[in-house]
Order: sequence, then C-alpha cells, then structure tokens
Amino acid sequence: MAPTPKHYDGPDGPGDVVLTVLAPAHNEAGNIAELVDQVGEACRGLGVAFEFLIVDDGSTDDTRARIVGLMPDRPWLRCVAMTNTPPGKGNGQSAAFHAGFRAARGRLVALLDADLQNDPADIPRLYDEMKRTGADFVQGDRSEVRRQGDAWIRRVGSIVGRLFRRWLLGDMIRDTGCSLRLVKREIGLRLPLEFRGMHRFIPATARHLGYTVVEMPVNHRPRAHGETKYGAGVLTRALPGLIDCFAVRWMRNRRRAVTCDAVETAGAASTAVPAAEEVHA
Repeated sequence: MAPTPKHYDGPDGPGDVVLTVLAPAHNEAGNIAELVDQVGEACRGLGVAFEFLIVDDGSTDDTRARIVGLMPDRPWLRCVAMTNTPPGKGNGQSAAFHAGFRAARGRLVALLDADLQNDPADIPRLYDEMKRTGADFVQGDRSEVRRQGDAWIRRVGSIVGRLFRRWLLGDMIRDTGCSLRLVKREIGLRLPLEFRGMHRFIPATARHLGYTVVEMPVNHRPRAHGETKYGAGVLTRALPGLIDCFAVRWMRNRRRAVTCDAVETAGAASTAVPAAEEVHA
C-alpha cells in the first residue's frame, strides 16, 4: 500500500491540514472506491497534509457504508452526512458544499463531483496554478473537452446560459458549471450556499467579494456508474438558472461592506475586527 500523508489532529495543531478535497455524493456507491483511490493517488504527490471529505447527501444506497468501509486504512478519508433531507432525495449540491466547507480542516479546498467525471489528477495542476499566479481561486474549464462530445442542444444551452450570466452579472467565467476548482476555505465560508442553486455562481460571487479568480483547462470524463443526480437535463435547468441569475443579481446589489474597527480608549491603537469568524468542525 502506498504511504499515507502525515497524520493530523485538527485544524489548530502542528499537523495542520493544507488541502481538503470535498465531494458531495448522492447515491454514488458504484463510484466511491475508485474515487477515493484516485483522490489519494493525486494528492499524495503534493507533499502536504491533505484529507478527502465526502458529504453524503441523503443517499439511499450503500454510499455511506462504502465510505466508512474504506476509512480504517485511510486516516485522510472522512465523511459527513446531511440531515433533514427529503425522503429519497438530497438537500442539493449547494447545501452539501455549504456543509462541507464548514467541516473542512484544510486552508485550501478542492471541489469536485463524486461521479468520476471530474479527474482528480487535475488537482495538483490546480494547486500549482494557484501557487504560480497567487490567485485566491482556480476554476476548472472543460469547454474544449466537452465541445467534442456534447450534443448540439447542450452546447447551445451552455452558450445561452453564459450570455445571460454575462449580461446580468458580468460573469466572464467560461465554464461556471464545472465543479472542479480550488479555493481558499475563507471564500467558501462567505458564500451563501444555503440557498439552492448557488453552487452555479461560486466563481462570480467570489469575484464580487473581491477575490482573484483564474481559469485553467481541465479534463472531463464520461460517467462510468450510476445516473446524474445534480442538475440533470438542459431544458429543466434553463428557466431555474435564469431565475437564479436575477436572484444573485438582487443579492449582489444589496451586499454591503461588513468590516469595522474597534473603538479604543484615548491613546490606544485601533484594532481591526475580522469581518467573519471561521467555523471549524
């Protein structure tokens, strides 16, 4: 068995986690073992303490049991389970990311889908690009790969959606639907992901919050097992996506700065007060 990274005790000790890989999963039992192996293989070469956190979003199959079964030999593998999910359904990708960011121990968080369509081998490339550019956020772009395999109606839908986002939000991201991305955890804690559909606007919201976002090409693979759980169907996504654009624009126009300074007694220096307190699992 390949060596595991150094053990860690939590976010505040000497074994601080540098990278959390975060994947929501709803009924992905057929993909879990291969996904865990691929993430472990990709991250071991980085030379940093990492963890793989899978969010079980109301699965009704053996997803959670398979994750737990893989944990004993992998101290870097963790699982959190969404609660209060509708019977037979999950709370959705946005909610799962919201929970995952708060449970993550890493200063950086790599996001990906659990269906193996995102390639974990791209994670080191995202990490290197963040170091090279000094960006706060590296967004994956599958445009070139998907253009070769997608049906024409999906390509047209993507173009129309991108035009609406550019018009309403000034969103210049080419492939905002790509879940494969690397972000600073502090960004994830500021995103309003408790609202359904907000995962589609993660890059645009990060930019509006003042963070630097860069894009880079990544791989895209066909689904090997199971069925699409999040966002299936071009036509069924079009109208909700447009409504969400207006909702995000409404929230963006009402966002206000929340930084402040503490007022001290005469002669004492003012002390900056953080805008938001991080929440550790």
